[in-house]
Amino acid sequence: MKSVWIALGLTFIAGMATAIGSAVAFMAKRTNYRFLSVATGFSAGVMLYVSFVEILIKGLDSLKDTYGEYWGHWVNAASFFGGMLLIGLIDRFIPEAENPHEIHSEGERAPLHDPEAEIPDFEAIAEKDVKSRGFGMHDHAIHDRKLLRMGLFTAIAIFIHNFPEGLATFLSALHDPTLGIAIAAAIALHNIPEGISVSVPIFYATGNRSKAFFYSVLSGLAEPAGAVIAYIAIRSFAGGETGIIPPQVMGVLFGGVAGIMVYISLDQLLPTSRAYGRGHDSIFGLVAGMFVMALSLLLMK
Repeated sequence: MKSVWIALGLTFIAGMATAIGSAVAFMAKRTNYRFLSVATGFSAGVMLYVSFVEILIKGLDSLKDTYGEYWGHWVNAASFFGGMLLIGLIDRFIPEAENPHEIHSEGERAPLHDPEAEIPDFEAIAEKDVKSRGFGMHDHAIHDRKLLRMGLFTAIAIFIHNFPEGLATFLSALHDPTLGIAIAAAIALHNIPEGISVSVPIFYATGNRSKAFFYSVLSGLAEPAGAVIAYIAIRSFAGGETGIIPPQVMGVLFGGVAGIMVYISLDQLLPTSRAYGRGHDSIFGLVAGMFVMALSLLLMK
């Protein structure tokens, strides 16, 4: 039972990183975008490396014991792509109102942490950002109700997206707490921009900092909530009378978790890292994440 609480605690910490992102949006006058680029790339590197080198292999070992050498590989591959399909379907059927990793400029965020700041000319800032940084921003020159709906839909979408992430963190930590710490750290870095993305539009729609922060925190709570719901469901349907999850079920889950993490890295983290940074910032972060993860796994042997 102690391992369950440790896994749940790590999942909660990773999810609450959205609160850090929201706090950054409300307090920091300037954002180091190059640091965010390297950090997000680092997160992708950790998740990609650990998915292919550790989690997928652990799943395969469990499946080979049950299904044999040949069919174990088939089931492992099917589980991997099944995880990708799951998160892909979430993307398809629960579309995000706006990209939750879209960057918000300094001018856009100024009124969040400075009540005396004037509401900026968003169209002018957007045009300037496109010319100077190569990316755009939200058009906030729209009706407040539409803006609030966009912010709430973004929070809901992130809430649903974070369910699989919570499952990935929880299962990894349940199997190996040290591995769970690495994955929780990677997902926490990934969640910081999401906290900003929820807070900004809701603040501009309501003028209420507390409400914007609340919805940001609520979206992060999806990770421990997803972990608890998934664990109860797995224990109920696959645990039998003993409540112990069979190794073949754990093998399938590990394959699915690897697929989810690879999808998140390629579809969300790397594009975000490229948008934040300059030059080779993204690849530097990616390689650093892989190196640190490799070194930590070697030291644990």
